[in-house]
Amino acid sequence: MFSKDFIRVKRLGKYLTKDKKTLYLIILVLIPVAFAGAIQPLLVGQAITVLKNEPSDVWLSKIFIGQSINLIILSLFISVVLRLLLQGYQSYKIQTVGQKLTARIRRELFDHAMALSLRFHDKMPVGKLLTRLTNDVDALSEVFGSGAVGVVADFVSLIVIAITMLSIDRGLAIILLLTQIPVSYFIIWLQKRYRKANYQVREELSQLNSDFQENLQGLEVVQMFRRENYNSNKFSKTGQLYRRAVDGTIFYDSSISALIEWISLAAVSLVLALGGYFVTSGNIGLGTLTTFILYSQRLFEPLRQLAERFTQIQGGLTAIERINELLEEEIDIKDIQIDKSIKNKSLKRSQFKGKIEFKNVYFYYKNNEYVIKDLSFTVKPGEKIAFVGPTGSGKTTIIRLLCRLYEPQKGEILIDDIDIKKIPIKDLRDMLGVVLQDTFIFSGNVADNLRLSSNINNLELEKICKKLGLNNLVKKLPNGLNTYLRERGGNLSSGERQLLSVARVAIRNPRILIMDEATAFMDPSTEATLQKDLNKILEKRTALVIAHRLATIEKSDKIIVLKSGSLFEEGTHEELRKKKGLYFQLSELQEKGFVNL
Repeated sequence: MFSKDFIRVKRLGKYLTKDKKTLYLIILVLIPVAFAGAIQPLLVGQAITVLKNEPSDVWLSKIFIGQSINLIILSLFISVVLRLLLQGYQSYKIQTVGQKLTARIRRELFDHAMALSLRFHDKMPVGKLLTRLTNDVDALSEVFGSGAVGVVADFVSLIVIAITMLSIDRGLAIILLLTQIPVSYFIIWLQKRYRKANYQVREELSQLNSDFQENLQGLEVVQMFRRENYNSNKFSKTGQLYRRAVDGTIFYDSSISALIEWISLAAVSLVLALGGYFVTSGNIGLGTLTTFILYSQRLFEPLRQLAERFTQIQGGLTAIERINELLEEEIDIKDIQIDKSIKNKSLKRSQFKGKIEFKNVYFYYKNNEYVIKDLSFTVKPGEKIAFVGPTGSGKTTIIRLLCRLYEPQKGEILIDDIDIKKIPIKDLRDMLGVVLQDTFIFSGNVADNLRLSSNINNLELEKICKKLGLNNLVKKLPNGLNTYLRERGGNLSSGERQLLSVARVAIRNPRILIMDEATAFMDPSTEATLQKDLNKILEKRTALVIAHRLATIEKSDKIIVLKSGSLFEEGTHEELRKKKGLYFQLSELQEKGFVNL
């Protein structure tokens, strides 16, 4: 376990490379802080030695008692002030570096999560990802600030105290140091169990966040179908599991604290018993005994803090484990090494004509449950192709495969006879414009939602909106293109969101246009207006249309009919009607209002 933890922690070391100098300075400051803390019991012991007129250190033996006491008080004052100043500086620097560390890790986690394919996100609840980005990363900041550096500080303090005690009286020092062995053993033993309990806490918290988010997203359904009580009871059960997991960590945490307190009292009692005997026998002075009593308390203070920090560290190690699990998740959709001729061609968007070819493509979401089976078809440059078929026939999956949101298990997908795997992802998605049925709107203003990653100013946006007939929509908005939109476009109608979706695609000027019933949520008049503008966008472009209303695709150059992920039939509207096959049946049923694709 320790070797795995070391590897995990080592991997996070790269995030601290920019703060090396600060870290070295923090570690350097630990030494004077430890010495300042260790010298204070010695000074108190020396004060008693002087007052009792016992043999004292050389630096005090040649001056008067009053002067000696004043010198000790001055030294004690300086050591306390120095320690407080250095600890304050150290604490500030540690917190600063800790925040930089978490910011870098959170950024990389976000970037990595965004780069992972939809296949990963299909099986990973959003709430669990959020827990890693928030709670787990925050735990790292805590473990670094008061944990990792604190442990080093405690070890330095223990070493300095041990050396000081051994220099004063070797016998008492060895007895005190031997008491550390059973304490250390039990701390390690309990921490292993705390670690497991803490991991369970994180998992239950993730589930709690996931349940809460799911209910918020489905609030409309929850309220309409009166599922409040049912969902509340379900959420309560998850909360109970979380509470039980937390109770486990509390038990181990309190056990460690209680153990240290008992052994600390036992050590002080032992020092009093043995030290008292040595004083009465004349082997040591009262000042030395006082020093060791104070050291026995000081000796267990770092150990007590060490135990507390170990609790934090175990929580941090759990967080590191979960963070690394996400960072180690392989990005299965990425650019591959390609030869220069293909790379140069792919970078010149104007050279692409828009030919699309699927060759014997197979794809499944679940093992061997194929959604796409041996699918082959060709789309010529500039053709308008429509995909129809019953629900679950694989229409949307074709779009996702073409955009490389998923990778096929078998077969090839080509654009202009180039395997899309050999086209840089950025170039591939730049040449594709996708209008989805369910439009996603980001929180922010209208202009940012239109331009997305495009470098275009508001004046050019206004011109495009005018061409698309969006002037009426823009004028309706309180602040035009600067109007703030709530999360998911909550202050827009479905039709308005769809208009924005079409506009943001037009801005990209794609070589290939993909539409998943782009006008599904529009009223007839808006649809009629936009359909004319869509025809302009479609000019000299390859178009793939997923049709839910067959009446909208009658003029397509070719219609591909899918069934259970396979090509069932293809042809023009008239050709397929004459065949009286599946397309004919679907169109007849839809005209009668019996089926919706």
